[in-house]
Amino acid sequence: MLAGWGLVMGVTPSTFRCVLLVGSISGPPTVEKEGIIQSMKMKTTLGHGRQHTIMPSKVNYQANIWALKEEGCTHVIVTTACGSLKEEIQPGDIVIIDQFIDRVNPGVLRQASEPPLSAVIRHEWTTRRLQTFYDGSHSCARGVCHIPMAEPFCPKTREVLIETAKKLGLRCHSKGTVITIEGPRFSSRAESVMFQTWGADVINMTTVPEVILAKEAGICYASIAMATDYDCWKEHEEVVSVDRVLKTLKENANKAKSLLLTTIPQIGSMEWSETLHNIRVSDPILTIVP
Repeated sequence: MLAGWGLVMGVTPSTFRCVLLVGSISGPPTVEKEGIIQSMKMKTTLGHGRQHTIMPSKVNYQANIWALKEEGCTHVIVTTACGSLKEEIQPGDIVIIDQFIDRVNPGVLRQASEPPLSAVIRHEWTTRRLQTFYDGSHSCARGVCHIPMAEPFCPKTREVLIETAKKLGLRCHSKGTVITIEGPRFSSRAESVMFQTWGADVINMTTVPEVILAKEAGICYASIAMATDYDCWKEHEEVVSVDRVLKTLKENANKAKSLLLTTIPQIGSMEWSETLHNIRVSDPILTIVP
């Protein structure tokens, strides 16, 4: 489970210990804990760090996903706070995302030897979100991987989440397109309106490249998005702010908690061999090794 913005504050496994993992790709993951929920082994990675001190652009997405893969995790269920771009998706609603639009800025990596930003005019971002394990940097991921992305999120895992949300009586939207922006700033009003015309339903800062890396790693990935606000497109509505986001999360965190605590054992009781085989069997075909 990858947790963001305090959405799983109340999810407490029956046994709980901190784990320090040294990821074999791009360094260690942010923060990881492990525990047991109804006989299901669970690992929780806090993407923004224990005290939310890591901005979205600096999250080590590669290391987080690779560490979970190395630990044998078959499923990743993400919690994410989102702004709503649709009238019908109200603050406090849950959206089980099925598609994404990538608006993160790939930028460049500024070398330590370069002068500080105050001493040079730069027109590009100085951070970069690595979107593949197959970038030529790691011996354990050789070649170039042209991964299909028609269905970024695991349909079977999403189906379990949707059915569980219905049984719990939660206000849940069974599909939605998320647009992921670079952050850490929120959108301008013009951007928010533009994203609506693109067909986006919700907006956040972390789904990309996480979902892409999980797909490459052969992990069943699904996302529980909690709408916290109407971004800034809606007239006569309070615009998004950190205070507004945290207030909505505090009032609705139990929804995500109950959904996770009910879904995790359900996933554990199901047969996933064929699903996992279908994800992983394609790896050699999709990877072109020179």
